[in-house]
Amino acid sequence: MNLKKVALFLLIAVSYSTYAQKDGYWDKERSTTKEIIVSARDRILLKTEDLPVGTTEIVYRITLLDENQQMANSLVSVLKSIPDPTGISQGSAGAVFLMSKISGDDTCSYALFISNDSAKKYVDDGKTDKSCYAQEEPLSKDAKRLSLDKSSCLGDNINTIWFGFHSKNWLLNQKIVLEVVPWVDTKLNRGWNQDNKNEIISLCKTSTMAQKMANSDDFCVCILDKIMKQYRYTEFQKLLAIEKSKVYKDFGNSCYKDADISKNVFNDLRAQITSLIKAQKYNEAIPKLNTIINDGKATAVDYSSIGYCYILTKQYAKAIKFLKEGEKVDDTELLVKLNLAHVYLVSDDYSEAKVIYKKYQTQNVTDSLSWKEKTKQDFTVFQKAGLPSKDFEKILNLYN
Repeated sequence: MNLKKVALFLLIAVSYSTYAQKDGYWDKERSTTKEIIVSARDRILLKTEDLPVGTTEIVYRITLLDENQQMANSLVSVLKSIPDPTGISQGSAGAVFLMSKISGDDTCSYALFISNDSAKKYVDDGKTDKSCYAQEEPLSKDAKRLSLDKSSCLGDNINTIWFGFHSKNWLLNQKIVLEVVPWVDTKLNRGWNQDNKNEIISLCKTSTMAQKMANSDDFCVCILDKIMKQYRYTEFQKLLAIEKSKVYKDFGNSCYKDADISKNVFNDLRAQITSLIKAQKYNEAIPKLNTIINDGKATAVDYSSIGYCYILTKQYAKAIKFLKEGEKVDDTELLVKLNLAHVYLVSDDYSEAKVIYKKYQTQNVTDSLSWKEKTKQDFTVFQKAGLPSKDFEKILNLYN
């Protein structure tokens, strides 16, 4: 029974460790371990190794040793048993666990700086007002965890930290050991911080495809996700302008074909088209309708709309062409039939128009609008636009 419990415990521990480490890792390759002899009452600086891209936490340990003492275990070896930084903050036991097992009787105070100038100023005057953290009370050993979201010592543009030490031994030299281990977020390690993401989104918003959309957020996020998966930020930045342009185009085409995004894009276009037609801006509506048609996403109603716009811009041959295409898409769409009758009428083909007007006069073109009422509405618009209207009264009399 006990063996089963032990096995279960080990399985849970391994599973937790594996799950936790999916999001990041302790980067022992770029950890800092430095020893320095400090003269009595002196102030000195120690600079960390460059922090890797994606560093979101660091754990550091400071230990003061007598001249002949050696560290019992390294900070890296201690952290091997802790799967992620949250394990360090589980209480005093975790903090004590990080402490050095040995230390001398000497003490020092210390401060952390994120600029070389501020650190050098500390060496000169001992002031810590420019530090991002200061330990004023002298001690012989210390260990702490700093997080990106809780400390000004870490940030997107910070890759080095300076540790300033002040020896409190008034007579003898002392040995200080500094150990710093960064926690690297796996996703951020690719270099895609908030500023870099916003850079891609902003560029996407200016693209031709994005400007066709009323809301291009989903489209641009789709492109960003594809770029982030394909490239580290530094790799993407090294591409030539022409290469970046191709990346945008290829990923843009891929995202544009995404079912949900495509649906939203064309719905946005149709909403814009409806507003333009109501505002009698037919020349502006036509290119947007052509975009839908050329992308193979047009419905019979879209063909009806472009035919209507061509009628009002007196481009009758084009109106007939597109309305005929609309009949092929859906031969039961009466808006197409009505506009086809209209274009025959205004282009002086009364007999062809009359056949269509009479055939569907008892039906509705929508669930709430009759064929007759829609005809009257359209004739009013056509007269105001200056279209040929000599036969309008004849058609209305047919209905009577």
